[in-house]
Amino acid sequence: MLLALAVVTAGVVLRQADRVHFARDRPQAADVAELIALQRTRASNLTPLLLLTGQWVQVIGWWMLAAHGPLLTAAAAAGIAVQFRHLQEISHFAVHGVLARTGRANRLLAEAFVHHPLALGPVAVRRRRHVRDHHPNATLDSDPNLAELRRAGLRPGTTGPQFAAALIHPLTPRGIYSTVAGIAAGLRGPGAWHRAAVPAALAAAAYLAGGWPALLFGLLVPRLLLYPQLAWLSLLVEHTWFDPDHRTGSPAEVEAGRCLRLYPRNRALAAIAASTWLPYGDLYHYAHSAHPAVRWNYLPALDLRLAAPHFTPGALLVGADSVARRHRAALADGTAVTPLSAAGPTRTPTA
Repeated sequence: MLLALAVVTAGVVLRQADRVHFARDRPQAADVAELIALQRTRASNLTPLLLLTGQWVQVIGWWMLAAHGPLLTAAAAAGIAVQFRHLQEISHFAVHGVLARTGRANRLLAEAFVHHPLALGPVAVRRRRHVRDHHPNATLDSDPNLAELRRAGLRPGTTGPQFAAALIHPLTPRGIYSTVAGIAAGLRGPGAWHRAAVPAALAAAAYLAGGWPALLFGLLVPRLLLYPQLAWLSLLVEHTWFDPDHRTGSPAEVEAGRCLRLYPRNRALAAIAASTWLPYGDLYHYAHSAHPAVRWNYLPALDLRLAAPHFTPGALLVGADSVARRHRAALADGTAVTPLSAAGPTRTPTA
Protein backbone atom coordinates (compact mmCIF):
# COMPACT_ATOMS: atom_id res chain seq x y z
CA MET A 1 0.00 0.00 0.00
CA LEU A 2 2.89 2.38 0.68
CA LEU A 3 4.05 1.95 -2.91
CA ALA A 4 0.55 2.81 -4.18
CA LEU A 5 0.47 5.97 -2.05
CA ALA A 6 3.91 6.88 -3.36
CA VAL A 7 2.67 6.51 -6.94
CA VAL A 8 -0.35 8.74 -6.26
CA THR A 9 1.96 11.31 -4.67
CA ALA A 10 4.33 11.16 -7.64
CA GLY A 11 1.43 11.91 -9.95
CA VAL A 12 0.42 14.94 -7.87
CA VAL A 13 4.00 16.22 -7.97
CA LEU A 14 4.23 15.83 -11.75
CA ARG A 15 1.08 17.90 -12.18
CA GLN A 16 2.56 20.84 -10.30
CA ALA A 17 5.06 21.67 -13.04
CA ASP A 18 2.29 23.13 -15.19
CA ARG A 19 0.75 24.98 -12.25
CA VAL A 20 4.05 26.56 -11.19
CA HIS A 21 5.05 27.45 -14.75
CA PHE A 22 1.88 29.42 -15.42
CA ALA A 23 1.77 30.98 -11.95
CA ARG A 24 4.91 33.06 -12.49
CA ASP A 25 4.12 36.80 -12.66
CA ARG A 26 0.40 36.06 -12.69
CA PRO A 27 -1.62 39.07 -11.48
CA GLN A 28 -4.38 38.67 -8.93
CA ALA A 29 -6.80 40.48 -11.24
CA ALA A 30 -6.36 41.64 -14.83
CA ASP A 31 -8.24 42.26 -18.05
CA VAL A 32 -8.35 39.76 -20.87
CA ALA A 33 -5.72 41.44 -23.09
CA GLU A 34 -3.11 41.41 -20.33
CA LEU A 35 -3.82 37.81 -19.42
CA ILE A 36 -3.67 36.52 -23.00
CA ALA A 37 -0.40 38.36 -23.58
CA LEU A 38 1.08 36.72 -20.47
CA GLN A 39 -0.40 33.37 -21.44
CA ARG A 40 1.32 33.50 -24.83
CA THR A 41 4.72 34.10 -23.26
CA ARG A 42 4.18 31.06 -21.00
CA ALA A 43 2.87 28.70 -23.69
CA SER A 44 4.57 25.31 -23.46
CA ASN A 45 4.32 21.81 -24.86
CA LEU A 46 6.28 20.22 -22.01
CA THR A 47 4.27 21.24 -18.95
CA PRO A 48 0.93 20.00 -20.39
CA LEU A 49 2.65 16.68 -21.12
CA LEU A 50 3.79 16.46 -17.49
CA LEU A 51 0.33 17.47 -16.31
CA LEU A 52 -1.44 14.75 -18.27
CA THR A 53 1.19 12.18 -17.36
CA GLY A 54 0.69 13.07 -13.70
CA GLN A 55 -3.05 12.50 -13.99
CA TRP A 56 -2.51 8.98 -15.32
CA VAL A 57 0.19 8.22 -12.75
CA GLN A 58 -2.39 9.06 -10.11
CA VAL A 59 -4.85 6.71 -11.78
CA ILE A 60 -2.26 3.90 -11.63
CA GLY A 61 -1.73 4.58 -7.94
CA TRP A 62 -5.48 4.39 -7.33
CA TRP A 63 -5.61 1.08 -9.24
CA MET A 64 -2.93 -0.27 -6.92
CA LEU A 65 -4.85 0.93 -3.87
CA ALA A 66 -8.04 -0.74 -5.12
CA ALA A 67 -6.54 -4.15 -4.35
CA HIS A 68 -6.27 -3.40 -0.61
CA GLY A 69 -9.76 -4.06 0.68
CA PRO A 70 -13.34 -2.81 0.11
CA LEU A 71 -12.88 0.64 1.60
CA LEU A 72 -9.91 1.45 -0.61
CA THR A 73 -11.68 -0.09 -3.58
CA ALA A 74 -14.59 2.33 -3.05
CA ALA A 75 -12.16 5.21 -2.55
CA ALA A 76 -10.36 4.24 -5.76
CA ALA A 77 -13.62 4.27 -7.71
CA ALA A 78 -14.35 7.81 -6.54
CA GLY A 79 -10.76 8.98 -6.94
CA ILE A 80 -10.43 7.67 -10.47
CA ALA A 81 -13.80 9.16 -11.48
CA VAL A 82 -12.42 12.52 -10.35
CA GLN A 83 -9.23 11.93 -12.39
CA PHE A 84 -11.31 11.14 -15.48
CA ARG A 85 -13.28 14.32 -14.93
CA HIS A 86 -10.00 16.25 -14.65
CA LEU A 87 -8.75 14.70 -17.88
CA GLN A 88 -11.95 15.70 -19.66
CA GLU A 89 -11.58 19.30 -18.56
CA ILE A 90 -7.88 19.49 -19.48
CA SER A 91 -8.72 18.23 -22.96
CA HIS A 92 -11.49 20.84 -23.13
CA PHE A 93 -8.79 23.52 -23.12
CA ALA A 94 -6.88 21.58 -25.78
CA VAL A 95 -10.05 21.76 -27.89
CA HIS A 96 -9.89 25.54 -27.47
CA GLY A 97 -6.23 25.49 -28.50
CA VAL A 98 -4.80 26.84 -25.23
CA LEU A 99 -3.49 23.74 -23.46
CA ALA A 100 -0.17 23.59 -25.32
CA ARG A 101 1.92 25.88 -27.51
CA THR A 102 0.94 24.56 -30.93
CA GLY A 103 -2.26 23.33 -32.51
CA ARG A 104 -0.67 20.00 -33.32
CA ALA A 105 0.44 19.50 -29.72
CA ASN A 106 -3.04 20.38 -28.46
CA ARG A 107 -4.61 17.80 -30.74
CA LEU A 108 -2.06 15.04 -30.07
CA LEU A 109 -2.11 15.47 -26.30
CA ALA A 110 -5.91 15.44 -26.17
CA GLU A 111 -6.16 12.37 -28.41
CA ALA A 112 -3.37 10.35 -26.76
CA PHE A 113 -4.10 11.10 -23.10
CA VAL A 114 -7.88 11.61 -23.03
CA HIS A 115 -9.93 10.86 -26.13
CA HIS A 116 -8.33 7.54 -27.03
CA PRO A 117 -8.16 6.00 -23.52
CA LEU A 118 -11.61 7.25 -22.49
CA ALA A 119 -13.17 6.52 -25.91
CA LEU A 120 -14.46 10.05 -26.35
CA GLY A 121 -14.25 10.09 -30.14
CA PRO A 122 -12.14 12.35 -32.38
CA VAL A 123 -10.97 15.70 -31.05
CA ALA A 124 -12.01 17.39 -34.31
CA VAL A 125 -15.61 16.30 -33.78
CA ARG A 126 -15.63 17.58 -30.22
CA ARG A 127 -14.08 20.87 -31.30
CA ARG A 128 -16.76 21.39 -33.93
CA ARG A 129 -19.56 20.51 -31.53
CA HIS A 130 -18.21 22.55 -28.63
CA VAL A 131 -16.46 25.55 -30.17
CA ARG A 132 -18.61 26.10 -33.25
CA ASP A 133 -22.00 24.77 -32.18
CA HIS A 134 -22.15 25.39 -28.42
CA HIS A 135 -20.20 28.53 -27.56
CA PRO A 136 -21.92 31.04 -29.88
CA ASN A 137 -25.33 29.44 -29.27
CA ALA A 138 -25.33 28.60 -25.55
CA THR A 139 -28.92 28.09 -24.23
CA LEU A 140 -30.41 28.51 -27.72
CA ASP A 141 -32.37 25.87 -29.61
CA SER A 142 -29.34 25.11 -31.79
CA ASP A 143 -27.09 24.39 -28.78
CA PRO A 144 -26.25 20.64 -28.76
CA ASN A 145 -25.85 20.74 -24.98
CA LEU A 146 -29.41 21.99 -24.54
CA ALA A 147 -30.60 19.20 -26.82
CA GLU A 148 -28.78 16.72 -24.59
CA LEU A 149 -30.50 18.09 -21.50
CA ARG A 150 -33.87 17.80 -23.18
CA ARG A 151 -33.23 14.21 -24.18
CA ALA A 152 -32.54 13.46 -20.52
CA GLY A 153 -36.01 14.72 -19.61
CA LEU A 154 -35.35 18.36 -18.72
CA ARG A 155 -38.18 19.87 -20.75
CA PRO A 156 -40.89 22.41 -20.03
CA GLY A 157 -43.69 20.87 -18.00
CA THR A 158 -41.54 18.16 -16.44
CA THR A 159 -42.87 16.68 -13.21
CA GLY A 160 -41.02 16.56 -9.91
CA PRO A 161 -40.05 12.85 -10.20
CA GLN A 162 -38.98 13.34 -13.81
CA PHE A 163 -36.84 16.30 -12.81
CA ALA A 164 -35.21 14.34 -9.97
CA ALA A 165 -34.44 11.45 -12.31
CA ALA A 166 -32.93 13.84 -14.85
CA LEU A 167 -30.50 15.17 -12.23
CA ILE A 168 -28.96 11.68 -12.00
CA HIS A 169 -29.51 10.81 -15.65
CA PRO A 170 -26.11 9.05 -16.16
CA LEU A 171 -26.97 6.63 -13.32
CA THR A 172 -30.35 5.64 -14.81
CA PRO A 173 -30.76 2.77 -17.30
CA ARG A 174 -31.38 5.22 -20.12
CA GLY A 175 -28.35 7.24 -19.13
CA ILE A 176 -26.11 4.18 -18.91
CA TYR A 177 -27.29 3.12 -22.35
CA SER A 178 -26.44 6.59 -23.65
CA THR A 179 -22.95 6.40 -22.15
CA VAL A 180 -22.29 2.96 -23.66
CA ALA A 181 -23.65 4.11 -27.03
CA GLY A 182 -21.34 7.13 -26.89
CA ILE A 183 -18.33 4.92 -26.18
CA ALA A 184 -19.28 2.60 -29.03
CA ALA A 185 -19.60 5.58 -31.37
CA GLY A 186 -16.21 6.84 -30.24
CA LEU A 187 -14.62 3.53 -31.22
CA ARG A 188 -15.95 3.66 -34.77
CA GLY A 189 -14.80 5.62 -37.78
CA PRO A 190 -11.30 6.39 -39.06
CA GLY A 191 -8.56 4.75 -37.01
CA ALA A 192 -11.03 2.42 -35.32
CA TRP A 193 -8.40 -0.23 -34.62
CA HIS A 194 -6.25 2.00 -32.42
CA ARG A 195 -9.27 3.69 -30.89
CA ALA A 196 -10.31 0.23 -29.70
CA ALA A 197 -6.77 -0.91 -28.85
CA VAL A 198 -6.05 1.89 -26.40
CA PRO A 199 -9.05 1.26 -24.07
CA ALA A 200 -8.25 -2.47 -24.25
CA ALA A 201 -4.67 -1.75 -23.19
CA LEU A 202 -6.01 0.47 -20.42
CA ALA A 203 -8.17 -2.39 -19.13
CA ALA A 204 -5.15 -4.70 -19.15
CA ALA A 205 -3.09 -2.12 -17.27
CA ALA A 206 -5.80 -1.76 -14.62
CA TYR A 207 -5.90 -5.53 -14.12
CA LEU A 208 -2.11 -5.79 -13.86
CA ALA A 209 -1.98 -2.91 -11.34
CA GLY A 210 -4.78 -4.03 -9.04
CA GLY A 211 -6.47 -7.16 -10.29
CA TRP A 212 -10.24 -7.51 -10.69
CA PRO A 213 -11.04 -4.77 -8.14
CA ALA A 214 -9.06 -2.28 -10.22
CA LEU A 215 -10.61 -3.42 -13.49
CA LEU A 216 -14.20 -3.37 -12.22
CA PHE A 217 -14.17 -0.51 -9.72
CA GLY A 218 -11.12 1.38 -10.93
CA LEU A 219 -12.09 1.49 -14.60
CA LEU A 220 -15.56 0.25 -15.52
CA VAL A 221 -17.55 1.81 -12.66
CA PRO A 222 -15.81 5.21 -12.93
CA ARG A 223 -16.02 5.31 -16.73
CA LEU A 224 -19.59 4.08 -17.06
CA LEU A 225 -21.23 5.61 -13.98
CA LEU A 226 -19.32 7.96 -11.71
CA TYR A 227 -17.39 10.11 -14.17
CA PRO A 228 -20.45 10.63 -16.43
CA GLN A 229 -22.43 11.77 -13.37
CA LEU A 230 -19.72 14.29 -12.39
CA ALA A 231 -19.62 15.60 -15.97
CA TRP A 232 -23.43 15.82 -15.99
CA LEU A 233 -23.49 17.92 -12.83
CA SER A 234 -20.90 20.23 -14.34
CA LEU A 235 -23.11 20.67 -17.40
CA LEU A 236 -26.09 21.59 -15.22
CA VAL A 237 -24.20 24.45 -13.57
CA GLU A 238 -22.75 26.02 -16.71
CA HIS A 239 -25.78 28.06 -17.78
CA THR A 240 -29.26 29.22 -16.85
CA TRP A 241 -30.36 26.74 -19.48
CA PHE A 242 -34.12 27.16 -19.31
CA ASP A 243 -34.61 30.85 -18.48
CA PRO A 244 -31.62 32.77 -19.85
CA ASP A 245 -31.69 36.55 -20.01
CA HIS A 246 -30.73 37.11 -23.63
CA ARG A 247 -28.62 40.21 -24.04
CA THR A 248 -26.58 41.90 -26.74
CA GLY A 249 -23.34 43.79 -26.27
CA SER A 250 -19.85 42.69 -25.32
CA PRO A 251 -19.07 38.99 -24.85
CA ALA A 252 -19.17 39.44 -21.06
CA GLU A 253 -22.55 41.20 -21.23
CA VAL A 254 -23.99 38.46 -23.43
CA GLU A 255 -22.68 35.68 -21.19
CA ALA A 256 -23.76 37.41 -17.96
CA GLY A 257 -27.36 36.74 -18.93
CA ARG A 258 -26.97 33.06 -19.72
CA CYS A 259 -24.16 31.88 -17.42
CA LEU A 260 -24.07 31.38 -13.68
CA ARG A 261 -21.33 31.51 -11.04
CA LEU A 262 -21.61 28.78 -8.41
CA TYR A 263 -20.37 29.27 -4.80
CA PRO A 264 -19.15 32.88 -5.14
CA ARG A 265 -19.42 33.44 -1.37
CA ASN A 266 -18.41 30.03 0.01
CA ARG A 267 -14.69 29.40 -0.33
CA ALA A 268 -14.83 25.93 1.20
CA LEU A 269 -17.45 24.61 -1.24
CA ALA A 270 -15.72 26.39 -4.11
CA ALA A 271 -12.41 24.70 -3.22
CA ILE A 272 -14.04 21.27 -2.99
CA ALA A 273 -15.78 21.74 -6.34
CA ALA A 274 -12.62 23.03 -8.03
CA SER A 275 -10.64 20.00 -6.86
CA THR A 276 -13.24 17.41 -7.79
CA TRP A 277 -16.16 17.93 -10.20
CA LEU A 278 -15.48 21.48 -11.47
CA PRO A 279 -11.70 21.34 -12.06
CA TYR A 280 -9.34 23.31 -14.26
CA GLY A 281 -11.38 26.46 -14.50
CA ASP A 282 -14.82 24.90 -14.84
CA LEU A 283 -15.92 26.69 -11.67
CA TYR A 284 -15.27 29.88 -13.67
CA HIS A 285 -17.38 28.89 -16.65
CA TYR A 286 -18.80 32.41 -16.94
CA ALA A 287 -15.32 33.89 -17.43
CA HIS A 288 -14.48 31.09 -19.85
CA SER A 289 -17.66 31.65 -21.87
CA ALA A 290 -16.94 35.36 -22.12
CA HIS A 291 -13.33 34.79 -23.21
CA PRO A 292 -12.74 31.18 -24.38
CA ALA A 293 -9.13 31.88 -25.39
CA VAL A 294 -8.01 32.25 -21.76
CA ARG A 295 -6.33 29.23 -20.16
CA TRP A 296 -7.76 27.98 -16.86
CA ASN A 297 -4.79 29.31 -14.86
CA TYR A 298 -5.89 32.88 -15.56
CA LEU A 299 -9.67 32.57 -15.27
CA PRO A 300 -9.77 33.52 -11.53
CA ALA A 301 -7.89 36.75 -12.30
CA LEU A 302 -10.25 37.49 -15.20
CA ASP A 303 -13.29 36.64 -13.08
CA LEU A 304 -12.39 39.44 -10.65
CA ARG A 305 -12.49 41.97 -13.50
CA LEU A 306 -15.88 40.90 -14.84
CA ALA A 307 -19.19 42.08 -13.52
CA ALA A 308 -21.03 39.26 -11.77
CA PRO A 309 -23.41 37.20 -13.92
CA HIS A 310 -27.11 37.57 -13.21
CA PHE A 311 -27.33 34.32 -11.26
CA THR A 312 -24.82 33.58 -8.48
CA PRO A 313 -26.21 30.54 -6.62
CA GLY A 314 -24.85 29.40 -3.30
CA ALA A 315 -25.92 25.78 -3.66
CA LEU A 316 -26.24 23.03 -6.23
CA LEU A 317 -29.28 20.99 -5.15
CA VAL A 318 -30.88 22.38 -1.98
CA GLY A 319 -31.97 25.88 -1.04
CA ALA A 320 -33.95 28.79 -2.38
CA ASP A 321 -31.01 30.02 -4.45
CA SER A 322 -29.82 26.60 -5.63
CA VAL A 323 -29.21 25.73 -9.26
CA ALA A 324 -31.68 22.85 -9.09
CA ARG A 325 -34.43 25.10 -7.68
CA ARG A 326 -33.99 27.62 -10.48
CA HIS A 327 -33.98 24.98 -13.22
CA ARG A 328 -37.04 23.32 -11.70
CA ALA A 329 -38.95 26.59 -11.46
CA ALA A 330 -38.13 27.47 -15.06
CA LEU A 331 -39.39 24.11 -16.31
CA ALA A 332 -42.34 23.51 -13.99
CA ASP A 333 -44.94 25.73 -15.62
CA GLY A 334 -44.11 24.72 -19.19
CA THR A 335 -43.20 28.23 -20.32
CA ALA A 336 -39.42 27.93 -20.55
CA VAL A 337 -38.32 28.73 -24.09
CA THR A 338 -35.06 29.72 -25.75
CA PRO A 339 -36.01 31.30 -29.07
CA LEU A 340 -33.25 31.82 -31.60
CA SER A 341 -34.46 35.32 -32.37
CA ALA A 342 -33.85 36.51 -28.83
CA ALA A 343 -30.12 36.03 -28.90
CA GLY A 344 -28.99 38.97 -30.96
CA PRO A 345 -26.14 38.57 -33.44
CA THR A 346 -24.07 35.40 -33.29
CA ARG A 347 -20.48 36.08 -32.32
CA THR A 348 -17.43 34.06 -33.27
CA PRO A 349 -15.57 32.42 -30.37
CA THR A 350 -12.20 33.97 -29.66
CA ALA A 351 -10.43 30.60 -29.34
